[in-house]
Amino acid sequence: MHCSHRPPCPGCPRFGVAGIAPAAGDALGSLARKHGLPAVPIISGPATGFRHRARLAIRGRLGSPKIGMFELGTHHVVHIPSCCVHHPVVNDVAGIVRRALVDRRVSSYSEGTHHGLARYLQVVVERRSETVQVVLVGNCPNAEPLAPCLDLIQERLGTSLHSLWFNGNTGSTNTILGPTFQRWSGPDSVVEHFGGAGVHYPPGAFGQSNLDVAQDIIEHVRREIPAGARVMEFYAGVGAIGLSILEAASVLKLNEIAAQSLQGLALGVAGLDATQRDKVSVIPGAAAAEGSLAAAADADVIIADPPRKGLDRELLDHLRDRPPKRLLYISCGLASFLEDTEQLLAGGKLRLTSLTAFNLLPYTEHVEMLARFEHA
Repeated sequence: MHCSHRPPCPGCPRFGVAGIAPAAGDALGSLARKHGLPAVPIISGPATGFRHRARLAIRGRLGSPKIGMFELGTHHVVHIPSCCVHHPVVNDVAGIVRRALVDRRVSSYSEGTHHGLARYLQVVVERRSETVQVVLVGNCPNAEPLAPCLDLIQERLGTSLHSLWFNGNTGSTNTILGPTFQRWSGPDSVVEHFGGAGVHYPPGAFGQSNLDVAQDIIEHVRREIPAGARVMEFYAGVGAIGLSILEAASVLKLNEIAAQSLQGLALGVAGLDATQRDKVSVIPGAAAAEGSLAAAADADVIIADPPRKGLDRELLDHLRDRPPKRLLYISCGLASFLEDTEQLLAGGKLRLTSLTAFNLLPYTEHVEMLARFEHA
């Protein structure tokens, strides 16, 4: 397998190498052996075309913009028009947007001067329709300076366009998305299905890029939910996991803090039938908040899918001292997962009974883990 963008594109440091990074495999294997578990299964998906979601930087000269990835340690963009890990539609959209920027003479952003209009492009492919949610991030408070370009993008994408959005980011930080979204056309959210209810992704909500492997993770979680269980999920996002287990659960409580994810979660819950909707309650706020922890008191199963830094300390202490019958911990940070596991087991009330690895971001050092802990 060959990639014409390497080097200097840094997106796939282990390009062409199958499986997870050896250091990650060794660490998980050691943990499994320590707790008497079998060899850790590693679940992988397609080797190319798997990224249904991409955030790409826009930099370069007027009339010659580059759309792609920053070189390591710089704000120099590597133009990647034919990325082989992107879904092909992502590459098509990036090409159309680039030509629209040229034809409407839109300047690209420069960190050095904090001038230039076009900063980033976000593309999300909806699997069932293969249409695209497109967000153009501008260095301006509203969409007016980019209106001619947005109109041209909408025209040229035609029926392949799901929705088009402007995002305003006038800050001088490395944050990609700003606080302001303006819908130019199309529905509020991309909708995905992971074996259950529709899951809604507004343009600012977090979503996995590798949906095939994400679906494998969710299927593994679904098999771990006993019929009739009372379930609480922390860091629930838009409900991709939680809404998929509704058939098995008798009660489902979903905790989330991010506003755009809560918006998507509300859309997903609103789309349920009355019987399913009555099972669900949403607890907005931090996982560490007293109200969130109190809501977990009667849960048979707790699901936690924290960010890379791991569990909030207050939640970790709660799970260690007052564990449920079953804890399902989905982790995207190996170091924090190993530390959290040591702390969770230190109280002697939980035991690690299952561990699975998922190659969610192939060709990187990243590994996703699903661990099952049970009451000792």
